[in-house]
Amino acid sequence: MRKGAGMETVRWGILGAAKFAREHMGPAIHAARGAELAAVATRDVAKAGPFAAFCPGIAVHDSYDALLDDPRIDAVYIPMPNHMHVEWTVKALAAGKHVLCEKPITMQAQEFDQLIAARDASGKLAAEAYMIVHHPQWQQARQMVADGAIGRVRHVTGAFSFDNRADVGNIRNRAETGGGGLRDIGVYVFGSARYVLGTEASDISARVMLEDGYDTFADVQARFGDVTYSAYVSIRMHPYQEMCFHGEEGVIRLTAPFNAQVFGEARIEWHRGGLAVETIRFPAARHYELQVEAFCRSVREGVDYPCSLEFSRGTQEMIDRVLEVGR
Repeated sequence: MRKGAGMETVRWGILGAAKFAREHMGPAIHAARGAELAAVATRDVAKAGPFAAFCPGIAVHDSYDALLDDPRIDAVYIPMPNHMHVEWTVKALAAGKHVLCEKPITMQAQEFDQLIAARDASGKLAAEAYMIVHHPQWQQARQMVADGAIGRVRHVTGAFSFDNRADVGNIRNRAETGGGGLRDIGVYVFGSARYVLGTEASDISARVMLEDGYDTFADVQARFGDVTYSAYVSIRMHPYQEMCFHGEEGVIRLTAPFNAQVFGEARIEWHRGGLAVETIRFPAARHYELQVEAFCRSVREGVDYPCSLEFSRGTQEMIDRVLEVGR
């Protein structure tokens, strides 16, 4: 790390020039306080052009290994296809880099044993890029539930869908790259409930529809302690997303819970007695930048990161179970 304006700056490299890295995480790393986007690795130099457009002077390495060998890089972001996440997270940790890897960081929950062992042996931070826990709408929703704002929670519903059937080459539409809706967006409807309620799912039942070996629709029921839960995800339906926490004294509804500022304005609808509804808005929050800033603080100061590998393992265990019972 090098000294920045009043703080140590974490120097980042990106392993691959994926579209999501070009359009979202690259700009977020560049804009985040305490972070510097210093390098990208890609065999196709043309793909580095969009990064240089918003980050002039960025170094371009022609291989992932070359970037990991760069002594100037403190942390790497991994946006590769799902089936490559474990391999390159372990390699990056062994190279002495901190790692923020796209979700899902593993294909099965048992792979977390390898990641946690590699993290602990390296002494570096490794985490899944689960950005919603850094967004103030989710932090406030969690606190409201904990404070009893809707009384005893009785039921949670969730939905997340989009339709990418026309994009036949997309890695989400390929079983061999870890595609499917559950690994791509199931992490959100499952992990957000775990985050707010602070408990794990049990009594899971599901109906899963497959297409060429990957899931395109999943309808899921479960329990979180004494709270019942119902959710669905699909990559073959009209775009929609919502999470509701229904209590005995009110409802907390998040209307753009996962793609804030893209799907719509991030806001919490707090339904209370007498049919009153209070709307809490978060128009300026940028969760990708907040995620990078939280990661950098953990690297610099050693404070706990809000989304540990242990937390992410719980969500993957739920995905694994849904795939098992739903098939």
